[in-house]
Amino acid sequence: MQKISLIILLLLAVNVKAQIPDITVSRPVPGGPINITYYNPATLNADDYFYEADQNERKGDLKIALALYDKAATGFSMSRRMPQYCLTLLRLSNVHMLMNNYTKAEKLVLEGALMNYSKLGSISGEMDAYQQLAKIYLAADKLTEALWFSTQQGILAQRLSNQNAYIASLLGLAQVKIKKQEFNLANYDVNRAETLAKSNNYTDFNGQISDARKAIADGQNPKK
Repeated sequence: MQKISLIILLLLAVNVKAQIPDITVSRPVPGGPINITYYNPATLNADDYFYEADQNERKGDLKIALALYDKAATGFSMSRRMPQYCLTLLRLSNVHMLMNNYTKAEKLVLEGALMNYSKLGSISGEMDAYQQLAKIYLAADKLTEALWFSTQQGILAQRLSNQNAYIASLLGLAQVKIKKQEFNLANYDVNRAETLAKSNNYTDFNGQISDARKAIADGQNPKK
């Protein structure tokens, strides 16, 4: 009888645990109210986790985004949805970069996304991985590496006739050259990017072009 009661209790415990949602606790403002977010694994799949992670990343809730992207990556990996898995690794890497975890961000791309994109034969995926690596190295002040990966991104973008990605690579190159105080070379890349953006009626780059021009002007004419 005792054995039967024990089995019943164990089954009840497992059932209750399965119904408990994941709980993420955050305090956006020090000393402010605590936010509690519930995510029930029974009702969310990898796509849902990715969507929720994206929303939290946009809001700046990076720790929550990190946890949700991790769940999405696990789900995509288990279901062998490799393109989605690779994309999620890139987004995980980006959050780590924003949190200044550069080594982790680099590893997720080099040993995860880039390696799997290569296995899939996805040139566009490799291009995206190069862009993410360029961003990581720029943030980490590894300018030689950032310059190389932005260049590789541009080469693949031209190979794919992807003008959007090529413009992004030019602006990436300009950012590196601004940090290196090579303002004339940076200005040349920005001009090329602006010309291509206008000829293709792209407006998404207007803010980046404006910011780059301001950084160049400030660098060439430092305030005394």
